[in-house]
Amino acid sequence: MIKTAILGFGNPVRSDDAVGCYVIEQLQKKGIESNSISLFDMGTGAFEVLFKLLGHNKIIIVDAVINTGEPVGTLYKVPAEEIEAVIVDDPMVFLHSIKWDQALNYAKKIMREDYPKDITVYLIAVDNTRIEIELSEVVRKAGDKVVQYILEEIN
Repeated sequence: MIKTAILGFGNPVRSDDAVGCYVIEQLQKKGIESNSISLFDMGTGAFEVLFKLLGHNKIIIVDAVINTGEPVGTLYKVPAEEIEAVIVDDPMVFLHSIKWDQALNYAKKIMREDYPKDITVYLIAVDNTRIEIELSEVVRKAGDKVVQYILEEIN
């Protein structure tokens, strides 16, 4: 059985930055969580969830990306190895500012040979990260497309 972890990143009070959390919320409403699919609303703190990734063969990540030069709502589907970050061995990273790319690098250290090779990242272009709790309509629609892509991918 392939076990898939779906992680949505974002700050729920920074408008469109919350799109990853929105995607997880929509997937939860569809009731897809099971023995083979785990959903994680990562918010802005990823480190504590890394240990829960043990036993998963596949990871799907959803996050906002800013300053792409493309229109808001533009979707990107990228293999994680294309954009992996260099690990910053700073203890404050654990507490306050770990991002999904850094989280993956730490997951490699923690999981070692159990680290999944099948990792996909969905990024949605945004430009509004003001303190607001609502997603813009264009980013919400892009999030809904990602929900559909994920449902197709896991079925």
